[in-house]
Amino acid sequence: MAAVYILSDYGKLTKHDETLVFVQKDETRTILFPFKTEYLILMGNISISGEALRMLSKYKIPTTLLSSNGRFNGKLTFGDGKNVFLRQKQYRILDDASQSLEIARSIVVGKIKNQISFMQRIKRKSGAEEKTVLDAIGSIKNTLISAEKTDNIEKLRGYEGIAARHYFSVFGYNIQAEWAEFKTRSKNPPKTNVNAVLSFLYTLLMYRVESALESQGLDICVGNLHAINYGKNALVFDLMEEFRSTIADSVCCALFNLGTLKETDFETKTFSEDNIDFPVESSSVPDSSSEKLEDESIRGVLLTKDGLKKVISSFEQKMDSLIMYAPTGQKLSYQKIIYEQAAHYKRVMSGEETEYKSYYFK
Repeated sequence: MAAVYILSDYGKLTKHDETLVFVQKDETRTILFPFKTEYLILMGNISISGEALRMLSKYKIPTTLLSSNGRFNGKLTFGDGKNVFLRQKQYRILDDASQSLEIARSIVVGKIKNQISFMQRIKRKSGAEEKTVLDAIGSIKNTLISAEKTDNIEKLRGYEGIAARHYFSVFGYNIQAEWAEFKTRSKNPPKTNVNAVLSFLYTLLMYRVESALESQGLDICVGNLHAINYGKNALVFDLMEEFRSTIADSVCCALFNLGTLKETDFETKTFSEDNIDFPVESSSVPDSSSEKLEDESIRGVLLTKDGLKKVISSFEQKMDSLIMYAPTGQKLSYQKIIYEQAAHYKRVMSGEETEYKSYYFK
């Protein structure tokens, strides 16, 4: 079973016998076998025939619809979780400030520990910037101590934001390509090529975490760290935090350092309030680097189609790579680990386990 991506400026997904067929404008055909497809991501101006839609429904293949630049347009899900009792328990925990804080704290602590591990790798190759990196590591470790002790959700969210600023203050030292641009994290839209890659990778990671949570029958809108809001998938944003540095950030640096991405894989675009066509990210804290689209148009950097394909390929390779997963004592793929964490979260909600433990990469 695998994730299947289709990127096209024009095309149609149809059905032939018991297969799905993607037909491009020049009549080039790609055959997809439903029993081998875990989920489908369609990027660009792609239409779906009624017969293809029925086949997606028959095999219950979750399908995400994105713009050509990676902005979310919609999704098709089949057989949503019917476990109302599980969701009822989610709502009860949400109303229990103490238990909700405990889960949120575990997520933040796990995320910061993973950031520190990543920063330790930066230190080993930082050269002249070693003192700057060491100072940032010292500061984020102090933030970790504060996060572990806090008994206030708003303060916890604040510590997460502080840790992120320390982390991204030295993140650029881990990228060797001279043409790569990164001074600070920017999004909505990304302002540099490195930020464009990070934003798209976080988008891919978000959909993978969302799929894992939905497979467990959980209500993805009921989170603990991220404030709940109408239509906001707070739980998805919660659980993807512990995988940002270990998966997305690692892939981002490798894409530049290994020479996979080239300067020609990026383009600068102008956006306005009526044309927001880039991945929109959410955070538990306000992001001062994001610009609000009002009357003025603003410029952002995005990946080209070739660039998107390179990022997707590297992301999928990372998801298939094996790593030791402490709870089972086995080497599992990151794809499997995400599903294991979603199942672990479900057991905590159900009362089968008492404590949520976030994923920590040592």
